[in-house]
Amino acid sequence: MDDMTQTAPPPNQRGGTLFIVPTPIGNLEDITLRALRVLKSVSLIAAEDTRTSGVLLKRYDIHTPTTSYHEHNKQARLQTILEALASGSVALISDAGTPGINDPGYELVLAAIEQGYRVEPLPGANAVTTALVGSGLPTDRFTFAGFVPKKQQARRDFLQSLAAETQTVIVYESPNRLVDTLTLIRDVLGERPLCVARELTKLHEEFVRGTVTEVLARFEDHPPRGEITVLIGGAVESAAVWEEDRVRAALYEELERGVSLSRAARTVAAKSGWNKRDVYALGVDD
Repeated sequence: MDDMTQTAPPPNQRGGTLFIVPTPIGNLEDITLRALRVLKSVSLIAAEDTRTSGVLLKRYDIHTPTTSYHEHNKQARLQTILEALASGSVALISDAGTPGINDPGYELVLAAIEQGYRVEPLPGANAVTTALVGSGLPTDRFTFAGFVPKKQQARRDFLQSLAAETQTVIVYESPNRLVDTLTLIRDVLGERPLCVARELTKLHEEFVRGTVTEVLARFEDHPPRGEITVLIGGAVESAAVWEEDRVRAALYEELERGVSLSRAARTVAAKSGWNKRDVYALGVDD
């Protein structure tokens, strides 16, 4: 649908529209023309942090009034925003990415829906999908589990609850806890293919790919900084070791994607229950 084509509101819609507007996760150029148009046209912008959002709004010469809406004031500010919707449209934005994904927004969206206001989400920047498509891990199915808990036992329980997931698992983590989390992933989930995506879309963007042990060694030697997204290969669907034909097919699939034999062998070994050297030998023989 063309972005200038507006869907007719339902007959019973009240007041204005609540627009859910994604903002850049790093690079300020990563915002759509439609998002800029909405931010300029609404009567109020509800922002997670008005100071952070102020940088973006100043960059694009947007002077729409703003109000803060964050984890600590979301209940108190809810009625104010709903009252603003009664007479005009409101844009909901977070500090970075798509509002409602691991940050405040759900309660406001639900309240707006329940009171009959139109809710219109815009597509845009999101760290989860950006990291996923660049990770080299399967993208057809994935689980996003939010932030890893801070307390040790809660972290272990959290990872244990994800142990049976056969799809790619995505979590957020603090750089200060990344090494501890990778160590725990190896202890709880075992050796798997893994990717750490760091500082996405920013000047020092980095993807570190390998087995859990290899990625852990990288960050033990080079302590990370910035925003961290961790992507973990899913559990092998069956506890049984793969048959050779299946291993060969998986190895060829990796090689056809253009990765080196060494990396392909490592990835397939982590999924199949085979030793990496044996997988590598299959590629050499062929």
